[in-house]
Amino acid sequence: MSTPASQPLDQVKLHEFVMRAVGEMGAAMNAALIVIGDKLGLYKAMSGAGPMTSAELAKKSGTTERYVREWLAAQAAGGFITYDAASGKYTFPSKHSLWPTRRVPCFFPDFSRWWLPA
Repeated sequence: MSTPASQPLDQVKLHEFVMRAVGEMGAAMNAALIVIGDKLGLYKAMSGAGPMTSAELAKKSGTTERYVREWLAAQAAGGFITYDAASGKYTFPSKHSLWPTRRVPCFFPDFSRWWLPA
């Protein structure tokens, strides 16, 4: 059996591949967080409320601040919400305001029934 000759490693292509893989893994993990945000009413609680801290959102949604803080950080990293470091507050953009009401052509958390257990 012959072995293929070693070819020089293309660092640019390797970097592109790694970044795509990391992006896909992040997207997969965030899918569950979208469902959690919907089921716990976090998006709905943020919609139209203006800037909020994790403690304010936890109180408004009846959830635990520690978990809400982690959820908010992930949502901000994914671009679903915005974060203002100076105030320490998160905002659900008004352009997304119809989404928590489910009055949109495609409501993503509904896709979860295909891949998450009931």
